[in-house]
Amino acid sequence: MTNRLATKLLSWYHTHKRILPWRDHPDPYAVWVSEIMLQQTRVDTVIPYFEKWMKLFPTIRALASAKEQDVLNAWEGLGYYSRARNLHKAAQIVAEKFNGELPRNLDDLRSLPGIGRYTVGAIASMAFGMDEPTLDGNLRRVFARLFDVSEFADSPAGEKILWELAAQNLPKGQAGDYSQALMDLGATICLPKNPRCLLCPLMELCKARENGTQELRPVLKPKKGTPQYIHAAAVIVKRGRVLLSQRPADGLLGGMWEFPNVRVDEDPARELTKVLRTTTNLRVKRGEALGLVEHAYSHFKVIVHPFFCEAISIPKSKNLKWIKLGELEDYPMGKVDRQIARKIK
Repeated sequence: MTNRLATKLLSWYHTHKRILPWRDHPDPYAVWVSEIMLQQTRVDTVIPYFEKWMKLFPTIRALASAKEQDVLNAWEGLGYYSRARNLHKAAQIVAEKFNGELPRNLDDLRSLPGIGRYTVGAIASMAFGMDEPTLDGNLRRVFARLFDVSEFADSPAGEKILWELAAQNLPKGQAGDYSQALMDLGATICLPKNPRCLLCPLMELCKARENGTQELRPVLKPKKGTPQYIHAAAVIVKRGRVLLSQRPADGLLGGMWEFPNVRVDEDPARELTKVLRTTTNLRVKRGEALGLVEHAYSHFKVIVHPFFCEAISIPKSKNLKWIKLGELEDYPMGKVDRQIARKIK
């Protein structure tokens, strides 16, 4: 099946491939940036971020020498901010250890922060022309349908099967185009719901299509219920400045800025001042509400109730900073806090 699969797929790809700014780019750095941005993010969302990024940080050395705050600012809105921090750290390692050139050695690539098995395969095949398989969400779905894989695709056993299929069906010397063809097929034809089987160049080879199971593949583990948390935030404005708090470098939204906030149980208006005082030693007098803000992360949802507040006493902390209202856009924030910032301008 390998030769027929690759021949049909590559023929289709050369006619129907998407025009993307990182494709056929001479610099492996561009492939690396695009692959990190595309993790869990749609292509149409990534394109403007990629173009802006490459203007701000056109080389690995430019990224390595940039301030983390500028890196996070450029990433703001893409989510999963650890990707940006890892990209920045990895660029610094490449600049120092590999003379500013992305290493071709696979073990060296794997050693860089934020580069896992999938990204190694994507960079090796697309940037360096190596015969290395890769397996993203689109490819996982395509292979699960082509070979009618009934194992959970998000289990170790299922992952092993799919990686083996990816390697076994790799056409020598054409891995880059082949992987990108599979990505395009998954993005435009072999869709998660209502796959466009009649337009698929691989329809005659597809076992799931033959068995009528294409809508049931890939098989994924049942998702758990999404927890929901309530927060209250203090918006403290004084003489044209507002108090912001910087999140710890590690963890969710690491290094980003936010309005001081706390998780509460039931009554945000009543609990804000007490919980803020006991957890951060910041004492405030609560004022009017600004209207709630909601956001769904990958594994949970938050509902934030922001209030204008007057500061009674502010603890000495490196994480707290008074910012001019006109400079709020210069400080990278998550979506919740950016929404609050726009309410007070």
